[in-house]
Amino acid sequence: MITTVVGRTFLEAYNKKYESNKSPKEFFEEVYFELFYNHSKYMQWITNSPFVQMKSGQKPDTLTSDERKEKLENLFSKVENEEPDGSFALGFPASETKEYASTSGLVSDVKLPTTSDDVYLSWIGSGLGIGVAGGFSILFDDPEITLKTFEGWQVYRKYLNDNSLSKLRGNQINTWNGQWLTYSLDSEVFREDFDFTDLQTQKIFEVNATLIEANTVNWSALFFSLSQLYPKGEKTGYVYGFGQTNKTIGFIPFYLKSGSRIIEVYRQLFGSFDTDKKRFEALFGMHIKRACELGSIGLQALRPEGITKYMGESKNLSFSKPDDTLNYFAYKTWLTAMLTKNKEEITNYTLELAETILRYRNQGTKNDRKTLIDSKLFASKTRRLFIEALIEMIKDLESKDLEIIKQLKDEVHLMTNEEFAYFCTLLKFDYAFVEKKS
Repeated sequence: MITTVVGRTFLEAYNKKYESNKSPKEFFEEVYFELFYNHSKYMQWITNSPFVQMKSGQKPDTLTSDERKEKLENLFSKVENEEPDGSFALGFPASETKEYASTSGLVSDVKLPTTSDDVYLSWIGSGLGIGVAGGFSILFDDPEITLKTFEGWQVYRKYLNDNSLSKLRGNQINTWNGQWLTYSLDSEVFREDFDFTDLQTQKIFEVNATLIEANTVNWSALFFSLSQLYPKGEKTGYVYGFGQTNKTIGFIPFYLKSGSRIIEVYRQLFGSFDTDKKRFEALFGMHIKRACELGSIGLQALRPEGITKYMGESKNLSFSKPDDTLNYFAYKTWLTAMLTKNKEEITNYTLELAETILRYRNQGTKNDRKTLIDSKLFASKTRRLFIEALIEMIKDLESKDLEIIKQLKDEVHLMTNEEFAYFCTLLKFDYAFVEKKS
């Protein structure tokens, strides 16, 4: 099981970093159990596991130290004496023997030998799952990522034991992992001497009168942070959801260099990265499930959700709302990255075209030119319709503007349908931008 594989990768990295030689069981008992379960608030709730099976009158928050140790011994007994199942071997199938249960994932009828080490490693691997919005978690079989996630376990435990944070919710380890990695890997935001107030300011925790809990991070925010760890790399992640019914998406390549690419394009287009970084990054990325349906997570999956209503339609940014300018920055950055992914230089070619088209409109005396631009040119769903609208413009153009539009017609003719959709939308946004500035 993938939880076992990731747990093994982590333990090897842990033993190397901390110059120890802990076996899976030793690490589970001395580190994992002590962090996750030997307290009045658990860090992880595994349905049907020995840690949540209570005798009459028992509650997790009132268990004594001896009672918690008894549950640990119950787990040891199961591992040594029973066939592994999902209640105490995490990520393994449920215990039904005649048919596969809905709570099982990646089940095979091939008999795979399982050792007690595999079971303890499955617990360790499950604690390294990175929760993201949409009800899914991601496991990366990577020493650096798992070690960084482990550092966060200790921070979460510290806050759970803090009496001043008595309303802090437990059992959120995977949600916390996502927030911790996103925050701790972001070199522009992370502070070594951070405190709870810093995390609240970063909206990692939601605080109200009755409850404090970790918010779930968007996968795109995690993606941008991981791209700082591997700016030119890619990693394969296992995307899944454990619950009453397990959900399995599978192994998905994450092209982390795409996150670096977005930041690079932004800086070349707009100069220094002085906008609200968190708000800016939150604009990127479709739903995690739809992103995975693309087969890989890269530039295409980072498409801003809000941009779709403008593509192939006459609707345009109005710049009448405070968010329009930030949206423009994000949309233009993504469209430019999609169009220039194989080029070294990024130019403001579409901005220059937009100024030419605006000049054409302003030289008219009636609304016919505005109607042509808004309802035909920018609403074109195909290259043919776009070129037909340009041809209508040509008869009223002279000199330099005529040459610019004729060149544009030739370039659009050679575009693929996909490139045209991105290009037309980008040109439309730049047109709205220069119109607002004029």
